[in-house]
Amino acid sequence: MTDPMTLPAPMVRMEARAWWAALAAAAVLWAAAPAEGTIGVNLGTTMSHQMLPKSIVETLKDNGIKKVKLFDADDWTVSALAGSGIEVMLAIPNDQLSRMNDYDNAQEWVKENVTRYHFKGGVNIKYVAVGNEPFLKSYNGSFLHTTLPALKNIQKALDEAGVGKEIKATVPLNADVYDSPPSNPVPSGGNFRSDIRGLMVDVVKFLHANDAPFVVNIYPFLSLYANDDFPLDFAFFDGGGRAINDNDEQYTNVFDANFDTLVWSLKKSGVPNLKIVVGEIGWPTDGDKHATVDLAKRFYDGLFKKLAKNEGTPLRPGDMDVYLFGLLDEDQKSVAPGNFERHWGILYYDGKPKFPMDLTGKGNDKFWVPVKGVQYLPAQWCVFNDRAKDLKGLADNVNYACANGDCTALGYGCSCGDLDSRGNISYAFNMYFQMQDQDVMACDFDGLAKITQKNASQGSCLFPVQILSASQRTTPSGGSLSLLLATVAALMLTK
Repeated sequence: MTDPMTLPAPMVRMEARAWWAALAAAAVLWAAAPAEGTIGVNLGTTMSHQMLPKSIVETLKDNGIKKVKLFDADDWTVSALAGSGIEVMLAIPNDQLSRMNDYDNAQEWVKENVTRYHFKGGVNIKYVAVGNEPFLKSYNGSFLHTTLPALKNIQKALDEAGVGKEIKATVPLNADVYDSPPSNPVPSGGNFRSDIRGLMVDVVKFLHANDAPFVVNIYPFLSLYANDDFPLDFAFFDGGGRAINDNDEQYTNVFDANFDTLVWSLKKSGVPNLKIVVGEIGWPTDGDKHATVDLAKRFYDGLFKKLAKNEGTPLRPGDMDVYLFGLLDEDQKSVAPGNFERHWGILYYDGKPKFPMDLTGKGNDKFWVPVKGVQYLPAQWCVFNDRAKDLKGLADNVNYACANGDCTALGYGCSCGDLDSRGNISYAFNMYFQMQDQDVMACDFDGLAKITQKNASQGSCLFPVQILSASQRTTPSGGSLSLLLATVAALMLTK
């Protein structure tokens, strides 16, 4: 059995409207705020149908979330956060790191994405994330030479803009930047990866010198996913499994052991007291046999209780800053790491909660206030046409639908894994149809499909009806498209 310390690198729910209305009304009364400044959420946007940023911001406020971590600095989203008081971590994507190696570009980025929002009643920017997990082994060193120069330039630009004391540049890193050797697979054996150790020492010393935190992404789920022999209970916070002893410190879960491996790595790099922020932590709810709603709830319940106790880890007791990953499911994320990648949200794609939770860790579970004002496409589905005669192209059409839709719920142990062959075909066809905004031509498949107004969901497998995306509802400036066109027309007439 593999030792737990061997850490790997790293739909519309057609519910009755009355039920959801009652839930939404009750949830307003139930929403509980977390402990001050401890729990934030990641807001990803890799989905086919995005929601209005202002609706997302209202959802964060309704549910007591005071911090949000972004993966870019999109003006539509950032502007929606103005006046909310929510603490924000902006981000510079990896593909922009080389540009930030030119200081003029770094200055321009800070001017365009930070200082323009820095005013009373503006956006409460706390951090700038320079890249996202740029040292992942799977990137084959693509960003090893551009990340640190970009980090230095952004911090310098922040300083020269007069906001460097309030806003810090940092680099969110995956837990694969450190490890313990097989000969000593405990936290005290931890150090930064040998291939990037020198670079990591330079990074952490720069962060320390600028009073910026080390942001780390830790996923106990991935330890379980990568190794069938990994002890299930060790991935959770509620015990039940064997403990690891390391210099008289007891580790009963992989998160604590992973976190303290980082603590040891920092100590060995000469910055033992560098602040650590958990930039991503969560549990997916579909796409794998262990990615279930029940296990996600178990994980979050344990995490929230842990945070409420301010117990920290054996080497870092006390309060912890964490960002949950993530707020919403993202149906266009790459599934290279696994089909679960599209199911990390604590809310479904349409902004409805997956399970009740209590961020205060007191066990008073309540459903989150769902995203308000969500509009759906018509209640219709694309399914297999059982009257079709020519089936020779069936396999190719299903493959096409899945390649351009989202069939990640069809796998073994997943929410739709028990469908029969016709059910699988219908699910694939419908997911493509919905992603294509229910275009009639997207439900043809050489005569193999048909549109039905009968709910196609089967048992616990939900066939979704897609929402109306933000881009279809409004323009990025916040006004409707018709209003924008009318304004342009009026201006032209006055000339």
